[in-house]
Amino acid sequence: MPKVFYTQPDGRQEVIEAAAGDSVMQTAVRNGVSGIVGQCGGSLSCATCHVFLAEENADDFAPVRDDEDEMLDCAATERQDNSRLSCQLVLREGQEVRVTVPEAQL
Repeated sequence: MPKVFYTQPDGRQEVIEAAAGDSVMQTAVRNGVSGIVGQCGGSLSCATCHVFLAEENADDFAPVRDDEDEMLDCAATERQDNSRLSCQLVLREGQEVRVTVPEAQL
């Protein structure tokens, strides 16, 4: 079972066991993680699931595609080199993923 470590802007961390095949965003929304809105439901048409992906997980996912790159430019919190839309981070069995939630999504 994958695990996602969500770190809030204040440093507080939540660890949630997820289902393989779900995204980091789906897991957050389903479990009430503060700061991840997922307004578009994962259809890659908003940036309300913006997260900062831990460097150790950078190679665990496909690189940012053009459509995700464009949406990240619309994020409420300025993007960084490790910015990702959590709806695009699909979890695999046994994976441990660490993300930091930005200050604002809307």
